[in-house]
Amino acid sequence: MDAKAVSFTLMMGVLGNVLFAISYYAGNLAPGIALDFSLVAACIAGFYGGPLTGFVSGLFVGIMPGIMFGPMGMGSWLGLFGLPLGKGLTGLTAGIISRGLSLGKRQYSSFLVIPATLLAYIPECLFTYACFAYLMPFFLGSGGAFTFLIYILPKALGEVTIISFLMAALIGNHGFSDFIGRFFTKPYIIPKLKASESN
Repeated sequence: MDAKAVSFTLMMGVLGNVLFAISYYAGNLAPGIALDFSLVAACIAGFYGGPLTGFVSGLFVGIMPGIMFGPMGMGSWLGLFGLPLGKGLTGLTAGIISRGLSLGKRQYSSFLVIPATLLAYIPECLFTYACFAYLMPFFLGSGGAFTFLIYILPKALGEVTIISFLMAALIGNHGFSDFIGRFFTKPYIIPKLKASESN
């Protein structure tokens, strides 16, 4: 990664933690369960910067959620490591999907981003399930598959659905894509529609 890509990665990490803080304190649903829209930053990083940028940004994005849902929540020390890794997986997968679908180079890329965002969450979802179903009961004596399926999964699916529509709006916005594209020598998402409209 060059200097611009590094600065973008750090910027997405900060953005993700700010989004988490806002959503956590504004949407505290129950003790230890709150809204978390920090994945917006990991998805932006993955879709625009590719798998590596998405993964590293996701690790940074997960710092504050890891603290709040880890040592200060039900996840203890396991959450401190698990949440950043989970968010890193979403950023990584978003980058792989962005590359595979050539997002930004198709006329209807913004519509493809909705299912792409939902797909990008699947590895994190499976990882989180494994943490709740196997790791937390083994190491902490808490958690369990039931807790994940009843409390965590519905909330997460709701968040990711909202995030998918937000990502579609951002990627469909040429001004936003132009701004993000300045951080990369070769961004994954390039606003091609302007060129085609001018021809």
